[in-house]
Amino acid sequence: MPEHIIQIDQNLLETRLDRLIAEKMTQILNAMLDAEADEIANAARYERNGERKAYRAGHYERSLTAKAGRLELKVPKLKGAVFESAVIERYRRREQSVEESLIDMYLAGVSTRQVDDISQLPWGDRMPSQTLSDKLKKVYDEIDEWRTRPLESEYPYVFVDGVWHKRSWGGSVENVSVLVAIGINAEGHREVIGVAEGMKEDSASWEQFVRSMIERGLKGVRLVVGDRCAGLVSTVGSMLPKAKYQRCMVHFMRNVLSKTPPTHREWASAALKAIFAMESRESALSKAEQVATEMESRKLRGAANCLREGIGETTTYLLPEFPDGHRRRIRTNNMIERLNREIRRRTRVVGGFPDGNSALMLICARIRHVTANEWSTRRYLDMSRLGDNLVEANRSSRHGRPRSKVRNFSDTRGCGRFLGDRTERFSYVRS
Repeated sequence: MPEHIIQIDQNLLETRLDRLIAEKMTQILNAMLDAEADEIANAARYERNGERKAYRAGHYERSLTAKAGRLELKVPKLKGAVFESAVIERYRRREQSVEESLIDMYLAGVSTRQVDDISQLPWGDRMPSQTLSDKLKKVYDEIDEWRTRPLESEYPYVFVDGVWHKRSWGGSVENVSVLVAIGINAEGHREVIGVAEGMKEDSASWEQFVRSMIERGLKGVRLVVGDRCAGLVSTVGSMLPKAKYQRCMVHFMRNVLSKTPPTHREWASAALKAIFAMESRESALSKAEQVATEMESRKLRGAANCLREGIGETTTYLLPEFPDGHRRRIRTNNMIERLNREIRRRTRVVGGFPDGNSALMLICARIRHVTANEWSTRRYLDMSRLGDNLVEANRSSRHGRPRSKVRNFSDTRGCGRFLGDRTERFSYVRS
């Protein structure tokens, strides 16, 4: 019946509940403060005791911002002793959980000014930008320790990339890069193993970045995945000689399509997808030769040259030493690109940074904030077959069927010319 329907004002109910909780918390904390004062004085209020060590001298009021709201407390004052509370730290104006929530807001992408405004809504207390910056210094100390921690595990797969931001440099604002490396450890879990300011993505920056990770214990790297950054390929070849380089398939396809007119782009996109759908590297290279020839017949010489130059390093994932189940995830740099988008989402709020350290610390804090969940705890790859694949690949190269002819990067005939000018050499089996 309609007369039996009960309507509840939810906003009013929540407001009254919050008020009741705040009042109860205030009573409890005041009682705890009085109990502490009694313990220090060695006597209760108005108690006649010959062993009394101090006397009550009234109280002073102070506020404390907690999750329950703003609490007005009465802190006892003593004569003959100093009142030191274990319940509330001296000069603390906010509950630890409140400060952590405000810092999480900042790391999640809220500007310092917005944090100040938002903090007044639930708690009625301000968090000035300077106060927030001082609180963040403790976080940055922990971040710097995390960034330079020893690398104890092996990382067969390493994904690297750079994210650009604006910072002050020599009196002007310039674009500089922060280099990020993500490793897949022996258990198949993702882990951010390196973050450093690289200024420009040149050879010197990449060499310094990789050297710092090696000094921290980087080992067991079999494949490095990244874009075609200047200096990255040569750095991998010189500093990680046992590792191979995989160029991001998505970026490579974009490079080829950028040299293709719109009228041929749909066909070229389908043709490139057909190349990377091949089951073996030999068949992929053979298919790429057919596509490049077709491009030349369509007068797409620039796209054909781009395809021939980069297809070798873009099909490294098809080598037999890498398991079939890993191919889909190790052929692109999508994983680190998603992380870079989260970084840009936060740095876009700031705009330009005053110095490199502030940019680096904020980016590291943002990375830790994003990865502090199942991102790092969920297994990304099953690494159980990686060792078996490597042994099998080595065995087939020594005892398998004889190879008809070995072609290297300097060979300009057939599929060998796809491999470009790199110094690393791959073998090619003629079918």
